[in-house]
Amino acid sequence: MRALVVYCHPCEESFNAALRDKVVATLKSAGHEVRLRDLYKEGFQPVMSAEERRGYHDEGDNVVPVKAHVDDILWCEMLIFVYPTWWYGLPAMLKGWLDRVWVPHVTFQMPTADRGMRPNMQHIVRLGVVTTCGASWWLSKLVGEPGRKTLMRGMRALCHPRGKTLYMAHYKMDSSTVESRETYLAKVERRLKSF
Repeated sequence: MRALVVYCHPCEESFNAALRDKVVATLKSAGHEVRLRDLYKEGFQPVMSAEERRGYHDEGDNVVPVKAHVDDILWCEMLIFVYPTWWYGLPAMLKGWLDRVWVPHVTFQMPTADRGMRPNMQHIVRLGVVTTCGASWWLSKLVGEPGRKTLMRGMRALCHPRGKTLYMAHYKMDSSTVESRETYLAKVERRLKSF
């Protein structure tokens, strides 16, 4: 299966970097073809310019500023996000990637007066998240986990209707231990092998 890993963290020494490496290695060892997008490393610009926004609905033209990224999401059958959950949501850079790359006419058809939005990404049959959260599980649930909802509900609606999803989080990351991090890495490897 063709797997795209989208990684978003500014620090190479972070635990998220270890998660990225575990995800990529596990997918490759399972025989998947893997592409990695490291948004910070490549200097992805998350801010949509005024000119880009004005052309956002123009089929074909809206792809030009982010063509390589669009090519990746059209190529993949599995999409895995690795990122830290900050303020219960996605890091700004990752949210900007969604805003700029998941453009109309490619990832979805715009709604009309007599028809709702239609998904275009049915070739994606696996959608996964591997994240860390500073907050506890119960506090994350209380707040509503907006980052999880963005990907596991919003983006999920654009993918294959019978595709599989996977959401994994290491909660209470700010008070984690070596043992809790090792346990989480092992869990990520185990779950991805069967995903």
